[in-house]
Amino acid sequence: MSSRVSDETGKGSGEIARLLSYIVLLATSGGLFWEATAIPTSRFEVLGAGAFPMLVHGCLIVLLVSAITSSLRRLPASAYAQFAGDFQAWLKARQLVFVLFVCLGLYLAMMPVIGYSIATFVFLAVLQFWFAPKTKSAAATVLVLAIVFSVGLNWLFDEVFNVFLPRGV
Repeated sequence: MSSRVSDETGKGSGEIARLLSYIVLLATSGGLFWEATAIPTSRFEVLGAGAFPMLVHGCLIVLLVSAITSSLRRLPASAYAQFAGDFQAWLKARQLVFVLFVCLGLYLAMMPVIGYSIATFVFLAVLQFWFAPKTKSAAATVLVLAIVFSVGLNWLFDEVFNVFLPRGV
């Protein structure tokens, strides 16, 4: 009985999430359809290179509009309020994943500016300090690993593989 109640309480916010995913997919498919119209056509082909992508994305657009209207009809009245709370809980449960992606984005953005060695050292040190136990031995291990992987991999690629990683400053 309790599983049925929990299924019914999450149903409204699940429908909102599904509706939002349909809208994102519709916008993406519309953008890709628009981009497919810009593919140059050959004078030897009747349809051109953009015909198949336009056909696929046109079908997706029709299906997604149908799915959106169907999803809007099934939405309970309390779904929007319930979705806000469920979304907050979902974000909190996946906080570490978002921290990892933010750090990865900053790492990739800073690597050309400050160089591979410094960017990799900072990236690895920050993430390992975030996830590792807060002890002195763990901190020493974090620093050693960050130095080895930043300077060591730079040396390996430079001397052994003759692949030069971004130098930066």
